[in-house]
Amino acid sequence: MSPEQIFRIFLGIEFLVVFLMLYRVLKGPTVFDRLNGLAVLGTNTIVILLLYGFLEKRVNMFVDIAISYGILGFVTLVVLAKYFEGKEDIES
Repeated sequence: MSPEQIFRIFLGIEFLVVFLMLYRVLKGPTVFDRLNGLAVLGTNTIVILLLYGFLEKRVNMFVDIAISYGILGFVTLVVLAKYFEGKEDIES
């Protein structure tokens, strides 16, 4: 089995996990479950970018994009968590 085939298999698994996390983000019982789903979704998107970079043989470019996406996702989650921290009724 070649490395490209292995990367394609992992890429398919990552897409499956992304769809499962989308369900958690849309149906999560609490806001914090949804935020956690967004964090996992962001991490899986970074892994997808890197796997795609390996398949395209342009890893350097996709590493830069993945780092930028990771920083943006982290800052967004921190801002949303601080926003929801002070709310009284956030069960829905």
